[in-house]
Amino acid sequence: MSIKSLLGFLWERKAESYLKKKGYRILERNFRTKFGEIDIVAKKGDEIVFVEVKGRSGNFQKPEEAVDERKMRRIKKAATIFLKKKGLWGNSVRFDVVAIDKEGIRHIEGAYYGF
Repeated sequence: MSIKSLLGFLWERKAESYLKKKGYRILERNFRTKFGEIDIVAKKGDEIVFVEVKGRSGNFQKPEEAVDERKMRRIKKAATIFLKKKGLWGNSVRFDVVAIDKEGIRHIEGAYYGF
């Protein structure tokens, strides 16, 4: 496993632990489609939450700034597949970002919208 892969794995586990402490129930990790991967799919109340985890160990940019328009479109397509495959189409959904860096964890709820 490369250093980058290991860091990604660790950041995702840290985000998962953080979300669980906030009352989220993890439905799936690393849901893969031909469009890309959703890091964490969780549920909070009646809402399905698709979470993109971004971490940075350097000072170049804030992790959340790496979730660009292209990445958002790919996650939305993957989310559509997840909802249909799991029979959850029609549920309320939200797209969040959990950013992790030397300053700590930032959970950006409703970071972007769409379908």
